[in-house]
Amino acid sequence: MAARHIVILVENLPVPFDRRPWQIAHTLVAAGHRVSVICPAMYEHTARRERIDGIDIWRYPSREGATPVGWIREYLNALFWMLLICLRLFFTRGIDVIHACNPPDLLFLVAWPFKVFFGTRFLFDHHDLNPEVYLAKFGRRDIVYRALGACERLTFGLADVSLATNESFKRIAVARDGMDPGRIFVVRNAPVRGRLIAGPARNELRRGRRHLVAYLGMMNKQDGVDLLLEAARHIIYTLGRGDVGFALIGDGTELANLKAMAQQSGLADHVRFAGRIGDGRVISDYLNTADVCVCPDPRNEMNDHSTMTKVVEYLSVGRPVVAFDLHETLFTAGDTALYATDNDPRQLAGLIVRLLDDAPLRHDLGRRGKERFDAMLSWERSEESLLAAYAKVGA
Repeated sequence: MAARHIVILVENLPVPFDRRPWQIAHTLVAAGHRVSVICPAMYEHTARRERIDGIDIWRYPSREGATPVGWIREYLNALFWMLLICLRLFFTRGIDVIHACNPPDLLFLVAWPFKVFFGTRFLFDHHDLNPEVYLAKFGRRDIVYRALGACERLTFGLADVSLATNESFKRIAVARDGMDPGRIFVVRNAPVRGRLIAGPARNELRRGRRHLVAYLGMMNKQDGVDLLLEAARHIIYTLGRGDVGFALIGDGTELANLKAMAQQSGLADHVRFAGRIGDGRVISDYLNTADVCVCPDPRNEMNDHSTMTKVVEYLSVGRPVVAFDLHETLFTAGDTALYATDNDPRQLAGLIVRLLDDAPLRHDLGRRGKERFDAMLSWERSEESLLAAYAKVGA
């Protein structure tokens, strides 16, 4: 495979914080390619130009939107800067492949002129089902929903090759968007070995309580953290389990509302919002201390087809998992997790308490979950498919 210059487009998060494109970039550099990543300047990652681990990072000024008008401004801003930086890279270094990570499904507009006029190859990295995200948030199949579907089809229509995070995404790309299944490669989300490490508990993280329940992930409307808070209230007040504390790690648009909900529900002393944590060692400490880890994402058209990275991360350090019975979560964890049904927070609470009171079952689920991760879910298992995709695209 000849060395090529690959440009990765990421709109919604910066690297190296966004783990999937960062891991992809590392794999491609290790395979001998030159890699540039274009992403927003966000969080502590504000340097406009940076080189880390042999990867060139180009960051543009971020304009995050929280309303429909704000999202339009955000995406127009991103498209402008991505096109400008791509032009600079093309005329100084050349570009062999543009690798676009959604959301949104608009980044094909950046790749289009390079593919049409210069023969640059286009690879679409399909992270989110944006029509389903919209449906989960707003519950409407309106003009916006249809426009999102049209953008998805246009993106697949331009793509030479696409990556899918799981088999459900692959089936949708074939059935809904007409993509040739021979040009779709499943590259699952997973932590690189060593980022999260199984180890001893840090008892101070329990803050004086006997048990700790942990959540790791985004805190947006569709992520179900409100259901976890309902489960926590049932555990503490209905079941009388004052010996249980909760650590919620992550950030998102619903964080302020979730904090208010915890306060109003009398959970402020039991629930710790740890915020966004980028250090794998600190995340490992929380997960290793947790008796149970939870994936409260409710069943809907989006979540049922999505691989929840948090579940893979829980399994990677051998933690027992409680989740709702989503199709792809069942594939990820198999029989190494306990599953609630009907998006019922009381069922979620009951399963959490069952595990808290059954140490042998916790240890058995955790051990078998770690074995499942090692056998089929680690990032190293996805690298072969990623490199096969690049062989197909001609890089």
